[in-house]
Amino acid sequence: MEVIILDGLGWIGAAFILTGYLLVSFRKIAPDSYAYQGLNISASILLLINTMYYGAYPSSFVNAVWAVIGVVAVAAVVRKNAKNIS
Repeated sequence: MEVIILDGLGWIGAAFILTGYLLVSFRKIAPDSYAYQGLNISASILLLINTMYYGAYPSSFVNAVWAVIGVVAVAAVVRKNAKNIS
């Protein structure tokens, strides 16, 4: 049962990252949008869980860094929006 759940998380993460890429590539959402960054952060966390379970540490590292980049990008958007409001 555990394997099925962890595989499911990996597949959902893969779907999220591909969906984000598709939407940005076809200009349906902006790269600095909360939707895109949320998809990236969610995808990377789900894929990180999956790759850690399977011991795929290079992929785990990439996904951890990907999540950090997403969080930093969201923080930059928040700062930009706060500056525009002031």
